[in-house]
Amino acid sequence: MDLRLGADEPVPRVLTLCTGNAARSVMAGAMLSSAPLRIVSAGTHVVEGQPMSRRTRDALAQVGFSVEGHRSHQLTDEDIGEADVILAMAGEHVAFVRRRYPGAAAKTATVKRLCRDLSADPRSLVERVAALGLRDLPIEPWEDVEDPAGGEDEVYVSCAKELADLCAELLPRLC
Repeated sequence: MDLRLGADEPVPRVLTLCTGNAARSVMAGAMLSSAPLRIVSAGTHVVEGQPMSRRTRDALAQVGFSVEGHRSHQLTDEDIGEADVILAMAGEHVAFVRRRYPGAAAKTATVKRLCRDLSADPRSLVERVAALGLRDLPIEPWEDVEDPAGGEDEVYVSCAKELADLCAELLPRLC
């Protein structure tokens, strides 16, 4: 089925990316899933098929979101090829894509960078992302959403709150 926003614009495909596909990318995917977007979440170093943790599930619930049946997913060539934009949770994920999939570097950025730099003009998402020149931008320390892995419940909730704010800010510019 070809999902479309308008007569000639397909639904944007957004890949949320973190390390283990167990917390940050799952949270961001859940927070963006109410929009007319095709969301895929993946990780750079995943134990395939693992359920999300109780801490991730509880943190999502505390900020008003949920995910049913999530299983961790290792980033694939197909994920990269189908994505219009790769929404990384930290600079290390942008660096991973640049090393492993250099052809996708121009469509890969951190959520914080896109919140700061992505315009909301009427061009397509693909055109607006391409105009950012992401392939050549330095990766800055301020871009990271800290990984809550290994932290207590409140660390996961703090991460979920940060991502909820970032996704709410970015969402109108992705659609």
